Amino acid sequence: MSSQTRADGVADEAVEVTYREAIRLAFDDELASDPSVVLLGEDIAAAGGPFKTTEGLYEKYGGDRLIDTPIAENGFCGMALGMAMTGMRPVVEIMFSDFLPTAYDAIAMEMPRLRFMSGGQTSAPVTVRASGGGGGRFGAQTSSTGESWFLQFLGLQIAVSGSPQSAYGLLRTAIQENNPVVVFEHKALHGVKGPLVRGDTSLPEIGQAEILREGSDVTVVGSLLMVHRALEASEALAAKGEGIDAEVIDIRWVRPLDLSTIRQSLEKTGRLVVLEEQYHEGGWGSAVVSRLTEAGFSWQNPPTLVSMPDVLISHSPPLEDLMVPSVERIESAIRATASS
Repeated sequence: MSSQTRADGVADEAVEVTYREAIRLAFDDELASDPSVVLLGEDIAAAGGPFKTTEGLYEKYGGDRLIDTPIAENGFCGMALGMAMTGMRPVVEIMFSDFLPTAYDAIAMEMPRLRFMSGGQTSAPVTVRASGGGGGRFGAQTSSTGESWFLQFLGLQIAVSGSPQSAYGLLRTAIQENNPVVVFEHKALHGVKGPLVRGDTSLPEIGQAEILREGSDVTVVGSLLMVHRALEASEALAAKGEGIDAEVIDIRWVRPLDLSTIRQSLEKTGRLVVLEEQYHEGGWGSAVVSRLTEAGFSWQNPPTLVSMPDVLISHSPPLEDLMVPSVERIESAIRATASS
């Protein structure tokens, strides 16, 4: 069991929890420490949330802190903005990432522009979180990850949780931030277990990626489920004794991007594989490559971008599995890039 030392010299022990439980613990810690934090969403109170990420919190904190909303995303996101302007820290749950566009006016037009348009007189400390991604056989309308949809809206920060530790830390960091943050989670990760160090010292900085596996031959950068699969593929390659040592980076923040950590890794490996469960056009992966090129990075080998084919996700399990980048496809991409 690993540990992390707090400022008072006491070590926080890492415990094994599911991704879902890490989210619930983040809420529990924020609700306990800050009375201005309130949660809003569909069936998040007594029902414990559609993915059980708020289970037990209604009984502990009551209906004034966990508020069930009607199916009216733009309405309750607008309500959250008003609450934030009057001193509260609302956290809004959008059941599926695919439903975020129904609240585009509040999330994209109002929240990120409030500080600028008020001349700094007010801010919008609103956290919007949603679960997305494939693997659940939900079909074309409820299987998107969506983390790159908001890249064009300055003033909005975008976090992506790829592990229990990042699910806990990114959510707490977002809630404490004085500007709006959209936190993306992945449906297929809710039952995945991993170590969690709970407490204030474990919280990541905004815009800071994390190196999860050190390597020397190729840099692999991913978000959400792709982080988990990148680690699986890297360990599989290492076990096969092919001499391929991959460095895996959890991007954690799509805006702002941590180009510094990626570039430092590339200076060592010289090769890049970017993994995203999105379509190539308009994705954050292409933004990483273009920003690095613009900054003068000299590519020894062309970067590899692994993304979704240009077709809609099907309800059909075999077709969905072919679309979402698999461990085998990622392993093949790392192998091809490392040998180029």
